[in-house]
Amino acid sequence: MLTPTQAPESPLARRVTDWLEPRTWIILNTLVIGWHSSHWSGIAWGVFASVFCAVIPMLFIQRGVKKGKYGDRHVGSRKQRFVVLPFVFLSVAVGLGVMLAGGAPQEMVAMVVTMMVTLFALTAITFAWKISVHQAVAAGSVAMIAVAYGPWALAGFALVALVGWSRIKLRDHTPSQVAAGTALGALLAVLTFAPLR
Repeated sequence: MLTPTQAPESPLARRVTDWLEPRTWIILNTLVIGWHSSHWSGIAWGVFASVFCAVIPMLFIQRGVKKGKYGDRHVGSRKQRFVVLPFVFLSVAVGLGVMLAGGAPQEMVAMVVTMMVTLFALTAITFAWKISVHQAVAAGSVAMIAVAYGPWALAGFALVALVGWSRIKLRDHTPSQVAAGTALGALLAVLTFAPLR
């Protein structure tokens, strides 16, 4: 039962948060950047990268949720993120190592390095503050696509704003945490992906 101060959860905000979660953006990014880097062979590398950057982390989180270690698949607890984020970092690092050994396109390598840099920054900030991972990943993805394809892709920030609205509406983050995540993701994408590609 809801208390007088509680409002019912917004179904739209929940759907936006669930549908446009980090793994969705990561899979999209690996395929879109993959195509840009070398068309079909790039797509193949994108599928490979998505396994280590999105699928394995997703399975790890789902297993933790089933065992009761995490509250939900978004890992809202800052304390629980200290386990999840280093695991995700390790998974991405292993994928990157294989990509380097296998001669993956430079643009794909730059994308995964950018993901690692962003993960490192998010983990460091999480020790002090609950920055929005949703926003960092969404903003970083749109920024990388814009760097690769051109400024028209910046229209994707409309979806980034929608995700930010959902995180605030669901009370998972404050406006400042959403703004900081957005700025961090976009900035690191420009500073890392652009020069490395």
